[in-house]
Formats: sequence, C-alpha cells, structure tokens
Amino acid sequence: MDIELLVNLTSRAWSLKILALLQGGVPGRQAPLIAASKASRTAFAASLDHLFRLGLLERNPGYGHPLRPEFRLTERGSIAAVLAGRVEEIVPDDNSFALVRRSWTVPILAVTAAPTRFSTIRDGLAPITDRALSQSLVTLEKQNWIRREIDVSQRVPFPTYRAVNAGHLINRAVGVDAPSVD
Repeated sequence: MDIELLVNLTSRAWSLKILALLQGGVPGRQAPLIAASKASRTAFAASLDHLFRLGLLERNPGYGHPLRPEFRLTERGSIAAVLAGRVEEIVPDDNSFALVRRSWTVPILAVTAAPTRFSTIRDGLAPITDRALSQSLVTLEKQNWIRREIDVSQRVPFPTYRAVNAGHLINRAVGVDAPSVD
C-alpha cells in the first residue's frame, strides 16, 4: 500500500475498523457496522464519510431503502479492506486496537521495519509534526511495538526506532517499503 494513502486512511479513528468489518462479512449498513465497531455515531459517520471521499466505499446502487443505504467496497477499497483485516487479526482485542485507531500508529509502524532515524520517519510521514511523532513513538515503545536503540557506530551516537513484536507483524501486514538509516 502507498504510504500517502495509509496516512490518509488512518487519519480517522474508525476507518480501518470499518474496512475490516466489511471485509469480515458484516453487512454494509450503518446499524450493523456501528454495533460491530462499538463506535459512537458521530465518529462513525465522520470515518464513513472519510472512506467515501478516499474512494474506498460507495453506495450499493439499487439496493435498500433510501434512508437506510447499504455500502460496499470499491475495487481500491477491497485492497485496503484486506490490509485492515490483517491488522485486526494481529490486534483482535479492543484495548490494543485502540492504539491502532490513533492517527499515526500504523504509518509509523509501516516505515520502521529496519532501524530508522527520527528525521527519516518524520520526512517519510509528512505532514506529521515533531511532537506528534515523539508522542507516538513513546506510546508505541510503552506498548512494546517499537524498540528504541542507540546507534554508537558513528562519531555522534543517535537513536533509531524499529517495529518489534505486534508492531513488526503490523509492519509486515501493511507492506510499505521502509526507508533505511541515513
């Protein structure tokens, strides 16, 4: 998957969950999807609208009541839904999936297959801010999905970050090529 699409996709909290549910066979109507995702109506509606704008969802033409439309995945959405389903298999419990719902979690994990410098991560995930990246890295390190190591092979030592454990599995499931250490 393209890193830009991944960043856009994960910018709404429930986007990955909605795609995973549709991929898993939950009917493409609002009520079943809200019940299965356990999202608030407002957050769910914002994520659903976001998926429409990205071209990953469309209304099912000719089906259902106009006030209770059915949604279906587009061709591009089907590819993203497979990815979302793989991520959900890795992190099936709601507590850990709450971390996946955060905007920068999956993109950061996607670009840290190998030890990667802070500046390389930041440059690869524009428009992320230094603060957002720093806070996300700390959270992922506490969850033990990212390992911070100090590279002392150069004259000036510097930290690198690498996806580990469930973070590494998410990295592999997403399949984005990672930048390497400068």
